[in-house]
Amino acid sequence: MKETKDRSFLLITPAAMWLVVFFIGPLVVILVVSFASRGAFGRIIYDYTLGNYARAFDSLYVSAYWRTVWIATLTTLLCIVMSYPAAYYLAFRASGRWKPLLLVLTVVPFWTSFLIRTYAWMVLLRSEGLINSGLVHAGIIKEPLGLLYNNFAVMVGQVYGELPFMILPIFVALDHIDKRLIEAAHDLGANRISTFTRVTLPLSRPGLIAGSVLVFIPSLGAFVTPDLLGGAKSAMIGNLIQNQFTLLNQPFGSALSILLGIAVLVLLAAALKMGLKPDELA
Repeated sequence: MKETKDRSFLLITPAAMWLVVFFIGPLVVILVVSFASRGAFGRIIYDYTLGNYARAFDSLYVSAYWRTVWIATLTTLLCIVMSYPAAYYLAFRASGRWKPLLLVLTVVPFWTSFLIRTYAWMVLLRSEGLINSGLVHAGIIKEPLGLLYNNFAVMVGQVYGELPFMILPIFVALDHIDKRLIEAAHDLGANRISTFTRVTLPLSRPGLIAGSVLVFIPSLGAFVTPDLLGGAKSAMIGNLIQNQFTLLNQPFGSALSILLGIAVLVLLAAALKMGLKPDELA
């Protein structure tokens, strides 16, 4: 028995060392730096102060925090509305021959760099882009619409980028539902709406929670999409952190990163309390 435990410990040692060196180690460095101060020419002064955390709650940054929360929330809600019908079709309506192909098409966007896909949206949404040009040539509008460098563009980019993370967990939850339960509901006189609201939707709740976590949390820390599609007026907390490190103010950027990490942990704890299992995020 002891020999088995020793072998199990040896199996997890490489992964544990990797996590300690490349995950826990950088977090410790960021935590230590967050209590330091910025000196001349970006030099870090380790005076161990809480000034960076106090500054993080300055009213100057409230608008960015609020924008981050509502964009992440709306992105999650839009992904749910758009993903559930697609996942439902994949689980219950797609034939066995087409289902694997449709699942592959769902993850095809991941085969291309997210940065390149974001640049593609810039081409589509700009004043001379495909969307505005098509609307002008069709006579629907006379002047190009302001589709780029605003919150709308950020929302479009966020939903596009996060949509597969919502479809797949919901599909897995729906696909694991015992079809006999749905048949039993019909046999007992339930119509399609009642069957969906009382059987299908409650049983797909773990997939909805997992998908919401996988979409909401990355949306909180997004900085590429707001930076390229939103511009300065649509800055989110990820852009604030990025800018602080660009300006060589690593202590304040580290403090913002720690606060964002704490917010993510709180959200994960809430999701686990709601019934999410850790293996559903894998």
